[in-house]
Amino acid sequence: MLADTGLLLGNNLLPYLVLAVGGALLVGNGLALARPPAQPKGEDLQRAPLARTLVMMIVGGLAALWALASLIHG
Repeated sequence: MLADTGLLLGNNLLPYLVLAVGGALLVGNGLALARPPAQPKGEDLQRAPLARTLVMMIVGGLAALWALASLIHG
């Protein structure tokens, strides 16, 4: 039996944070590819760089998947 640690979300704080950051990376970069800005401001790019955006989506997806597995398993 686990002792009450008094932490905000118990022992699941790290997986919840990783899930939030990973999900934000995945969704945010996906939306940047799907809907580039209509009128870029200043030195902004016309659209997000494809390779970097896909890598960040993969990293975010793996992080979110790890966090979900940790939450389900534990």
